[in-house]
Amino acid sequence: MEAEIISVGTEIILGQIVNTNAPFLSQQLGKLDITAARQLTVPDQLDLLETAVRTAWQNADLVFVCGGLGPTADDVTLRGVAAALGVRLTRDEDHWAWIRESFRQRQEPMMPENVQQAMYLSGGTTLANPVGLALGSWYERDGRRLIVLPGPPREFTAMVNQEVLPRLKKIVEGERQIVSRTLNFFGRPESLLMDEIAEATGDLHQVVITSYVQPDAIQVRMTVHDLPEATATALLDRAQAAIVAKEEAYFFGVGDDCSLAAQVVELLKQRHLKVTAAESLTGGMFQSTICSVPGASNVFDGGFVTYAASAKERLLGIDPQLIERYGVVSSQTAAQMAEKSRQRLGVAVGIGFTGVAGPDSLEGQPAGTVWVGLSIQGQATMTRQLHLGAYVGRQQIRRQSVQHGLQMIYHALQK
Repeated sequence: MEAEIISVGTEIILGQIVNTNAPFLSQQLGKLDITAARQLTVPDQLDLLETAVRTAWQNADLVFVCGGLGPTADDVTLRGVAAALGVRLTRDEDHWAWIRESFRQRQEPMMPENVQQAMYLSGGTTLANPVGLALGSWYERDGRRLIVLPGPPREFTAMVNQEVLPRLKKIVEGERQIVSRTLNFFGRPESLLMDEIAEATGDLHQVVITSYVQPDAIQVRMTVHDLPEATATALLDRAQAAIVAKEEAYFFGVGDDCSLAAQVVELLKQRHLKVTAAESLTGGMFQSTICSVPGASNVFDGGFVTYAASAKERLLGIDPQLIERYGVVSSQTAAQMAEKSRQRLGVAVGIGFTGVAGPDSLEGQPAGTVWVGLSIQGQATMTRQLHLGAYVGRQQIRRQSVQHGLQMIYHALQK
């Protein structure tokens, strides 16, 4: 099945915003073995949009039109799509009543144009918007499908995940037997990881293996086509065993929505342990990441952000002479941060982050030099030095430091 993605928005054309929707959608379609062979961006201009939709409808099995469903004058997507398909627009009365009630409850004025957000393509069906006002549309005719989605990434992602992908999965499975599984890795360059995986699975020719780089992981997707489910599952089991045996140091779980933070929180819950942190360069990012996981309150009570050396001494009780002797960016300081934070809060696991986020050097250490300390009750404290590329920038250095810290905890708790 081939798809075409049409992104609508003058602000995208002008470079005022970055189009994150199309890459996200392409990646999700790829997991269903659907190729987005053509992608096009058009401005909020009715005639250009109508031409683009008419051409896509003639050439592709599956057409996505993304953006332009708001209540303003330049939101022309539904009108353009309807004109291209030769259909009318229908108002969903229940949704329109819900929109009016929503404005009433918020005590905000509602403009007549808000009715656009309750419209959909006649002859099609509506797609619910879990986090916004504008409905989506699903339209089918002559074996082709066209899907209209909102532009704001939060609404777009929610509608794709909750409304579109489940429907497409049923369609794809009805046309072709596909069994797949996603493995998650961190800390290995993609090219090296995939070369080693190819070597480990060289005899499993029926397993197609692809990689997707995520902000905090590399996802490796294994897919088997057109075989009985039991046979396909057995092949995936063999491939996973071979891959994990080779890449165990970097592997952290199975599933499209798997994250290191969620895996660590789950392991802590299973072992009835709590974690704390003392953070310097990461400035609370580790603690925020832990708290982003549902159920984090079971494993996390609080922690420390000790950016300056004086804060490390005052809040954690680190000996000033240790910092004077070894420096802030050192194995010794990272170890003390982990140990002291754990002891002060009386928990089983403490982690410390100290280093140079950049762009300037510190204590003669270049940006990207990071020390992470890990203290687990009853075990010897361990430290790890990271040499992260300064070119990735300050925020990415901080983010990668957090992921490396989570990885240290994950492997320590696996033992």
